[in-house]
Amino acid sequence: MSSVERYDVERDEWVALDGLPRFRAGCVGFFVGNGEKREFWVMGGYGESRTISGVFPVDEYYRDAVVMELRSGNGGGRWRQIGDMWEEGERRRLGKIVVIDNYNRGQPGIFMLDGDEFFRYEMASNRWVEESRVPRKSPFNSSYGLVALNGELYVISLMKTESAEARRLRHHKKGGTLYMQIYNPQKKTWRSLVTRSPFHHPMDFDTAAMCTVRM
Repeated sequence: MSSVERYDVERDEWVALDGLPRFRAGCVGFFVGNGEKREFWVMGGYGESRTISGVFPVDEYYRDAVVMELRSGNGGGRWRQIGDMWEEGERRRLGKIVVIDNYNRGQPGIFMLDGDEFFRYEMASNRWVEESRVPRKSPFNSSYGLVALNGELYVISLMKTESAEARRLRHHKKGGTLYMQIYNPQKKTWRSLVTRSPFHHPMDFDTAAMCTVRM
């Protein structure tokens, strides 16, 4: 994937922007800033595969990022390269990423969850630093979601985790009990919340989003 498009809500159409400098699949994209100065960041992903001993195909993951400055007229500028965010052997790929606006004196906070470890991205050094650990780690290969809401980070999973096959077989049953572990990066504290799922079907948290609802 190298093409980039922006959706114009007023015109109900997609507008093509400058394509990525190189092919990236499985990358993470997010916006930074607001008002006149906004940027579109693309991190990680992988390109062409390589082989081990000429037999086993392995994806070649990127360690860098690219940034496009968005112009006030909703147009996009040129891409600029950001160097490698970690050293060779430090990690293989990015985990799940969320952004908190106005985290520190108007600057965004970019956080990543990899397993049970939370990392925070430091723009000045272009490095990921360890922030915290999830109190209750999700079982291996279980589905969990990561979202930012009101300045906090939510790690969402089912209270009783199951394999993908088990979830498929019980598709007619209710969604189960949700378990949320909530981290406040300003206070460096954790709290948890347990609630019933509002849906009558299983939930997959590989992609999750949240918003506030005012009654």
